[in-house]
Amino acid sequence: MPAIALQQLFIGGARVDATGVDTFDTVNPANGEVLATVQSASRQDVDAAVASAQAGQAVWAGFTAMQRSRVLRRAVDILRARNDELADLETQDTGKPRSETRAVDIVTGADVLEYYAGLATAIEGLQVPLRESSFVYTRREPLGVVAGIGAWNYPIQIALW
Repeated sequence: MPAIALQQLFIGGARVDATGVDTFDTVNPANGEVLATVQSASRQDVDAAVASAQAGQAVWAGFTAMQRSRVLRRAVDILRARNDELADLETQDTGKPRSETRAVDIVTGADVLEYYAGLATAIEGLQVPLRESSFVYTRREPLGVVAGIGAWNYPIQIALW
């Protein structure tokens, strides 16, 4: 029996059931114990997740740089407060030594978010005078939704990068 109950998908800020019936087990490589059974996302589920992310992106892009920075800093605070708990889960999931996940994985993931939180308010555009009565300017703003496939042995770090 899995140590953690059946894991649903997380779409639109909520746990939701997958549209299909396929699942897979996550296994502790140290002892072969099934940690959790996870619902597999179908193409329809992925499309729903992308649509949700695009809607969320519109909200995120509407935030000021200071608001985005505050959200990221709050995430940093949560990661640091729950470092040991998250590191233990990372150890069970990847088989990495607990000493590494507690001292490196969560800590450096939080450091990356902290860097981006500081960067959010420092990003500037340019103003270029064309002549006395006109100018052009550039404005930097969040670009959009991206997806990535990461290595199995650094799941939280790669997600935070």
